[in-house]
Amino acid sequence: MLDALLSGVTDETAAARLGMSARTYSRRVGDLMAALGTTSRFRAGAEAARRGWL
Repeated sequence: MLDALLSGVTDETAAARLGMSARTYSRRVGDLMAALGTTSRFRAGAEAARRGWL
């Protein structure tokens, strides 16, 4: 999931690659950003890297 988020592709493309709907993907990205304590996709990537998740 993080790889798809960080790749910079659209939600639709990332969702298709992961075999889920764009809505589900978007919701999961929101959940991930909440877990990381950020509202920015860029900050989510930076925080994930800081935590060693990448």
